[in-house]
Amino acid sequence: MGSKTGLVRSSGYSYALLGQIPPLFARSESAARHFLEFFAAHIRNPNTRRAYLRNVREFAAWCAAQNFDDLLEIEPLHVAAYVEAVGTRLSRPSVKQHLAAIRMLFDWLVVRQVIASNPAAPVRGPRHSVRKGKTAVLTADEARELLDSIESDTLIGLRDRALIATMVYTFARIGAVIRMRGEDVYVQGRRTWLRLHEKGGKRHEIPAHHALDRYLEEYRLADAATEGPKAYLFRTIRGRTGRLTDEPLTQPDAYRMIRRRALACGIRTRIGNHSFRATGITEYLRNGGKLEIAQQMAAHESARTTGLYDRRDDELSLDEVERIRI
Repeated sequence: MGSKTGLVRSSGYSYALLGQIPPLFARSESAARHFLEFFAAHIRNPNTRRAYLRNVREFAAWCAAQNFDDLLEIEPLHVAAYVEAVGTRLSRPSVKQHLAAIRMLFDWLVVRQVIASNPAAPVRGPRHSVRKGKTAVLTADEARELLDSIESDTLIGLRDRALIATMVYTFARIGAVIRMRGEDVYVQGRRTWLRLHEKGGKRHEIPAHHALDRYLEEYRLADAATEGPKAYLFRTIRGRTGRLTDEPLTQPDAYRMIRRRALACGIRTRIGNHSFRATGITEYLRNGGKLEIAQQMAAHESARTTGLYDRRDDELSLDEVERIRI
């Protein structure tokens, strides 16, 4: 394949990706180079990159098991057979993601003239239609109980309460919240505003709910470091000292904190980072909010996506079930 040093000299990501090039794509320097370019340069979101790389590696492993060791041997029939195979052990959304990763990579290789045509292009994935999301949500009373249960006499408690409230009242993704810095909380027109950096490089600004404003103010008064314009707002704990480091919370950190707080509060619903986004949207709509405004607040491209977070029908269904008086 030529010099590995020369192959990866220009890309910081490439060193990490180099050892993950499947043999199917590593047999020619051109295929290997453009494989690296696809994941390092074309796929910018780190979560998408990680998922697509895992999907492509599984496909390459399947091809190796079928004794395909050359990209030119892969045909639509083979991709279809792989889709059928993974469909026996994965959900339909997961199968569609596998196919999307394979199709996008082969499209990239076609454009780069590594292969003549995309063998995944004519392959159709399984039909899958979703009208309601699966994210666990809290009722307004449960969300209120959770926030009230968090101690306000420790820095960690103030941090956790402010973080959860930020997700509830802004409908923000956890990834956008943990990337917030001191300068992303600012005053405009005598009102506190938040600046969120959402997926796709979108910058989203939203005024703070009065309750969120109070939680953020109490947290920032207790930790002067959060006033630094470049300091991360929600940071990790240094061991058992109760002090915060300079490093931002990670999504797993936030998930563990949320699970711990929910259990301590007696909430049995298995909530996670995304639950507060769904909880906030549902309560906003239940109190007369408009779907198109919720879409803007959540920074969704489509109102249909916002609708997946609307769980008002859950309560209606429960009321109807209780009519069965036996």
